[in-house]
Amino acid sequence: MSRKKDNSVLLENRRTSFLYFLSDFMVAGLVLTGTEIKSLRARNASLSDSYVYMKNGEAFIANMHIAPYKEGTIYNVDHLRDRKLLLNKGELKRLANHLKGTGLTCVPTKVFLSHGYAKMEIALAEGKKLHDKRDAIKDRDMKRALDRAKRDGAKASGE
Repeated sequence: MSRKKDNSVLLENRRTSFLYFLSDFMVAGLVLTGTEIKSLRARNASLSDSYVYMKNGEAFIANMHIAPYKEGTIYNVDHLRDRKLLLNKGELKRLANHLKGTGLTCVPTKVFLSHGYAKMEIALAEGKKLHDKRDAIKDRDMKRALDRAKRDGAKASGE
């Protein structure tokens, strides 16, 4: 029985790009138990306030909320438990080196399905200062105004 080739994004943490400078993206597998995958496919999960930490040479994600599956019985598990991330040895070593003693943290950016398995994209993050956030807001507003002007110009010329 072959697995589906789907790359559908289940969750996205767009707030991270506003709060942090993101770099060094990696894709990690998620270790899920019980009915967590069913709840994840129903998009009953949240990445807000979640982060990745290292413990005994392994990567874990903390504060990722996956709601209990409503038809699940004894197979439902704690919704805020720490879940293990599956990375190869080189990626684990690189992640541990970046997180040790620097001002960087590791945050999840999105969760998606790949060949039927739950995968997570994680990134190294450095916190933005207030003026950086203001610059991001200003750039976003200018881009929105420019797109609006282009759209209105195209409508006027098309009439």
